[in-house]
Amino acid sequence: MAIRKHRERHLVQRIGWLRAAVLGANDGILSTASLIVGVAAAGASSTTILLTGVSGLFAGAMSMAAGEYVSVSSQADTERADIARETAELTEEPEAERQELAAIYRQRGLDHDLSLAVADQLMAHDALGSHLRDELGINEQLAARPVQAALTSAASFAAGAALPVMASLLFGGRTLVAAVVAMTLALLAVTGAVGAQVGGANWLRGAARVMFWGALAMAVTFGIGRLFGTSI
Repeated sequence: MAIRKHRERHLVQRIGWLRAAVLGANDGILSTASLIVGVAAAGASSTTILLTGVSGLFAGAMSMAAGEYVSVSSQADTERADIARETAELTEEPEAERQELAAIYRQRGLDHDLSLAVADQLMAHDALGSHLRDELGINEQLAARPVQAALTSAASFAAGAALPVMASLLFGGRTLVAAVVAMTLALLAVTGAVGAQVGGANWLRGAARVMFWGALAMAVTFGIGRLFGTSI
């Protein structure tokens, strides 16, 4: 009988790009909307409001890309250093590494003889991969990818920031702040719910927590604009 392959796609496989995409989109929506709300509350002209939004979009996208690249590159550097060290240890002290791997399996419930047998078989198949996975927790799904993280963050930030900027083009005067706030909260609810759903969490809780912090951020910038600016 032919054996059918059992393929599974687990949620953890999405962590690499999901975190960067959700963070970028939320930050793009919220930071740009907060800038627009604060400047509008200060009584700025429509041209100044639009320029602020566009500047925030490009500056934020580049900042997100740079921040993600540096952060994830540091993680990648650490992983490479651990891989180099583990490779050297396997070459210089193979028996010690065998015993170390077997000890890990005994901690997980295997008896002494079976843990050694499992360690021997796994090391014969892929010694480095076995130690990276079971000793250091490094695997393909969670590996650091700086360029992917940077591009995802920049693109998602720009996409999120473009929406409040478009709102500033469509609305003006006294309706601008209300329209941007309403649109922003709705968009944050969507991104929060989608991020939670894709990540396997409760979508309602994900939407609520993002909306709470979004409302707080816009309230603060609106208050600062009112305090130091003029009434629109």
